[in-house]
Amino acid sequence: MIPFNAPPVVGTEIDYMQSAMASGKLCGDGGFTRRCQQWMEQRFASKKVLLTPSCTASLEMAALLLDIQPGDEVIMPSYTFVSTANAFVLRGATIVFVDIRPDTLNIDESKIEAAITDKTRAIVPVHYAGVACEMDAIMALAAKYHLYVVEDAAQGVMSTYKGRALGSIGHIGCFSFHETKNYTAGGEGGATLINDPTLVERAEIIREKGTNRSQFFRGQVDKYTWRDVGSSYLMADLQAAYLWAQLEAAECINQQRLALWHNYEEALAPLARAGRIELPTIPADCVHNAHMFYIKLRDEADRSRLIDWLKEAEILAVFHYIPLHSSPAGREFGRFAGDDRYTTAESERLLRLPLFYNLSAVNQRTVINTLLSYFA
Repeated sequence: MIPFNAPPVVGTEIDYMQSAMASGKLCGDGGFTRRCQQWMEQRFASKKVLLTPSCTASLEMAALLLDIQPGDEVIMPSYTFVSTANAFVLRGATIVFVDIRPDTLNIDESKIEAAITDKTRAIVPVHYAGVACEMDAIMALAAKYHLYVVEDAAQGVMSTYKGRALGSIGHIGCFSFHETKNYTAGGEGGATLINDPTLVERAEIIREKGTNRSQFFRGQVDKYTWRDVGSSYLMADLQAAYLWAQLEAAECINQQRLALWHNYEEALAPLARAGRIELPTIPADCVHNAHMFYIKLRDEADRSRLIDWLKEAEILAVFHYIPLHSSPAGREFGRFAGDDRYTTAESERLLRLPLFYNLSAVNQRTVINTLLSYFA
């Protein structure tokens, strides 16, 4: 079976993990954590990067940091993973879902303003497939209405918008290093990017169980104590060691994924020109990271037939999110603002193809040939 995904392995992970074990410090904020954080701060021009156990934890940390309260409203697309909404629902917020654009499947920036009320506190753009939302328009709305922007850049590590790294544009950015992402911390992991300097000190406190422990270890205070709400949002240094191996090879991983992505694009372009499928759209201002390659079929039935066809050839291809507003929890904790013109319709016809760093050329050619045979 050709899998849909396999965690990236570059070959130096075990050496670094053994080094972490030999250091005598496996908990958070060890040497490998500092290396990873500094690398991302320099690479992505963020004021402060803090490794976390997951992107879910990063989003929850962001909700705490912004003091989201019961009755507040948070705007986001419905076409996203449940963690995007859950982080704010846990603080008592109401989620306001907005329709997506049919080209990028990102939140439709032109629909956001109509969803803003006097209860709105934040906008959460989700950079689907590592392709940037229209961040200039979103940041302008946030400034106009005095709102925070939390970028869900779980899929966007190494992608840019007008030359700026995704996750570094909003007040806060959230990365994922889950094994399904381009870079992993050994299966789970995330990072919080603090881009508003006024939030840095409190972010460190919230991440360290509500204490000023980080300041203590830097010698800024003579003892640390409980200062604020918080939780344990530190990544173990053993995981950071695995992640460091991946970040060292970040360019290599990125280029290999882009090569695979362009192979699909080139091979399937004739089908797109013939109107049999639709391929991903990459706006001119965006540089993507080849996080995924998807095609859009005519409808859900066509997609199901293709999934079965591929499965017969021992190829695993999968669809993606069920829109949150149509789920039981989505109906309970949120509402859809405006019309659902594209969210449900596009979600029902999208199919993701196998794409991962260690995907061999032979296996990718098998996937392509099997797809072509279906449409033949």
